[in-house]
Amino acid sequence: MPLAASDEDAATLSSQEQSSSIWKRFSARLSGAFSGADPRVCVAFWLFGLINNVLYVIILSAAVDLVGPDVPKGVVLLADVIPSFVTKLLAPYFIHLVPYWVRVFVFAFLSSVGMLVVAMSPGYTDGGTISSKIAGIILASLSCGAGELSFVGLTHFYGPFSLAAWGSGTGAAGLIGAGAYALATSALGFSVHVTLLVSACLPAIMVMSFFVVLPRSSLRSTESGADRYRVVEGGGEVEEDEMDYGAGREDEGLLGVSHNSPARKAIHVNQGRSWQDQTRTNLRRIKGLFIPFMVPMLLVYIAEYVINQGVAPTLLFPLSESPFEHFRSFYPTYNAIYQIGVFISRSSTPFYRIHNLYLPSLLQVVNLALLTLHALFDFIPTVWLVFIIVFWEGLLGGVVYVNTFAEIADRVPKEDREFSLGATTVSDSAGICIAGLLSMGWEVWLCSWQVGHGRDYCRQKT
Repeated sequence: MPLAASDEDAATLSSQEQSSSIWKRFSARLSGAFSGADPRVCVAFWLFGLINNVLYVIILSAAVDLVGPDVPKGVVLLADVIPSFVTKLLAPYFIHLVPYWVRVFVFAFLSSVGMLVVAMSPGYTDGGTISSKIAGIILASLSCGAGELSFVGLTHFYGPFSLAAWGSGTGAAGLIGAGAYALATSALGFSVHVTLLVSACLPAIMVMSFFVVLPRSSLRSTESGADRYRVVEGGGEVEEDEMDYGAGREDEGLLGVSHNSPARKAIHVNQGRSWQDQTRTNLRRIKGLFIPFMVPMLLVYIAEYVINQGVAPTLLFPLSESPFEHFRSFYPTYNAIYQIGVFISRSSTPFYRIHNLYLPSLLQVVNLALLTLHALFDFIPTVWLVFIIVFWEGLLGGVVYVNTFAEIADRVPKEDREFSLGATTVSDSAGICIAGLLSMGWEVWLCSWQVGHGRDYCRQKT
């Protein structure tokens, strides 16, 4: 017996040593991955990504509460997306003339005022119209679009860790925004009015992050002079004093770009080219991106946003058969579950990659067909199965998004990569806009069908 006990002790000790060794290796790899990262930069950009995008998510989560059951929720989606999309198209040609510190104040002001307008507008149950709410949503959307454009550009001065932190923050915005809204208005019982008023204070965190958390020494020398740049082939924006190959700049080290890098070569080659030649070159690049990358992303975004805005408001069950006390609780819960799936899949590329982008896109279309058929014929027996499908929907949407850019990074030549990554982002915005238009008619059709067949849940106001 003592011998057996000794063997057990030895086995336990060996297991503990093995676990300790695994943990040490993991810690070493984690430390190596973040070697050289400035915690203040990472925190600041994570907060930029979170706050810039979280109001967009909150507005979409509140769509049912803002416009009521009689107005298609696609109206909210379009008001939340189109101004941002237009801003991204136009602002690059003039926004560089505005210093970053001024932009941050403007973004915070527009976002806060927009959310205050939405929050203070009379609710549809009190006879209020949606026009003032739409005006507030447009203000917040303008801020979101210009903010994304500016903060992604700001990463130029702070290196790759700032870009990684920004991406993580935007992913967290979906999860935190949808989850917090569902928690506040359902579980905690706060009114929509109070919840939106609190959200109007969030842009103050953006201001604090810029002026208190972010080290701004890299910006001072740049913003003290004329902040001008040229548009070069590849869609990149390069400051004019970067054209001086002989002069070294202090902030070059932040990106680690050498004088022999493809970006430098592209600048040199394109100095003598006309904008017509550059446009033709970029159109040829887009043609090569369209089928392998842009179409699957466009397809998955159309399908998932039609589900979210056109089908989800009609995926209702009797309250006695659900965990909710009010019909309005279904929609924000679906959105929160969807965002969990998106967040998980957007974080998946270090662990799992897919190369066939069309497969998950087509599976998303299957989700759209399945949930539309259920809205018509009511064959899914419980809301818990719908929760699973919505979670799966989020996984598919996120995995197409992140793997599209990963595939571009792997398959597109380095000299074309920057333009290709930027150009492909048009697909998600275009998909959301198309889905917004489709979902307005989709929801009306499904709700009318349900009412005509004795299920009037979609017309309930609470």
